[in-house]
Amino acid sequence: MDLEKIAGLVKIIEDSSLKEFTYREGEVKITMSKLEHPPIVAAGVPSMPAMGAALAAAPVQGKEEDKEEESLFITSPIVGTFYSAAAPDVPAFVRVGDRVKEGQTVCILEAMKLMNEIQCEYDCEIEAVLVSNEQKVEYGQPLFRVKKI
Repeated sequence: MDLEKIAGLVKIIEDSSLKEFTYREGEVKITMSKLEHPPIVAAGVPSMPAMGAALAAAPVQGKEEDKEEESLFITSPIVGTFYSAAAPDVPAFVRVGDRVKEGQTVCILEAMKLMNEIQCEYDCEIEAVLVSNEQKVEYGQPLFRVKKI
């Protein structure tokens, strides 16, 4: 079974109302299932709506404890390769200290030769970039620490 066939199966499942699907071809068996809850931050690729970046709230005790603000994390919605910019010779989408608007692309995750733009769901400030360019990332791995503004 080749990657194009698997990518086609993923597209069919995403566009259908099925929650789980098993495909067998010879001795190869692939089982796919959808998330039970909608993602919080959606990928910028319209053909892959189920792949959103989840945000996880975690209290962070900083130098200014009187503010008692919470940081949020933009996490990877898929296993893939992290790219901080659209091309090697252009600036990164975001840097530490940047203020990001709702819907603004913060990075690209490549999975199965598909480039998935990860967009922010609300206005925030980038506190930290937690992965390096071209680094392999896992599902749910924190990519950015942000502060909602």
